[in-house]
Amino acid sequence: MTTNWLTGATTRPRDTDRNAILVLIGLIWTGVLMGFGGQILSQPDRVYLPIVHVHAFVFVGWLVLLTVQALLARRGRVDLHRRLGLVGAALACIMVILGPATAIMVDAAKFAAKGRAPAFLAVQLSDMVAFTLLVGAGLVMRARPQAHKRLILMGTLYISDAGFSRWLGDAAEALVGGGQGFTPTWASLYLPNVVLVLAFGAYELAAHRRLHPAYLAAAGLTFSLQIMATALLLSPAWASFSLKLIGH
Repeated sequence: MTTNWLTGATTRPRDTDRNAILVLIGLIWTGVLMGFGGQILSQPDRVYLPIVHVHAFVFVGWLVLLTVQALLARRGRVDLHRRLGLVGAALACIMVILGPATAIMVDAAKFAAKGRAPAFLAVQLSDMVAFTLLVGAGLVMRARPQAHKRLILMGTLYISDAGFSRWLGDAAEALVGGGQGFTPTWASLYLPNVVLVLAFGAYELAAHRRLHPAYLAAAGLTFSLQIMATALLLSPAWASFSLKLIGH
């Protein structure tokens, strides 16, 4: 049992974890809605490929399911949580296929219109690598709830980077001095997500006085893939190779 320093109420560590996870899910929703909602409102006449609409529907469905699952766990409905886990596994498999397909089709269309190499595929594909590895590991470890929920959450947080980048990318880039090069590019793409990953780690230390191995593994993978994606995005060799990925 732990004591809330503000109210004096006692809570179980498990309940504290569930509350923290709901807060983080709420922040993910905020980043996604502010990022993509702002883009839609600022460009109301923009035309999207049909697959983009399907991708958006599936991604929002994933966030809704994640939110419902967290609420069920918070209320002790583990039985229903486990049943809906089958839906989550199926939805995750769809996302693993749909994500790269959407990225390649959209970038191919942009290349046809503007003739620009689709180097941004480095970021898009790294999102799906992270989601596949983290959520896949979380599903495999569903019998270990502490690892399971951290891996699922961290996998979802990783792929929320696009929303946060659209919303806070310019501010994050300015925060590190702006300009060209690795650091400002990395900051514009990932800094808000990094802050949330570190904040969750700070919560872990405050609540449990240690970092869970699943969190450490997920954070290590997250930071490694972010660095790799940023380096590839800025690499001329990758820019040339990315053309092959869209059939050119």
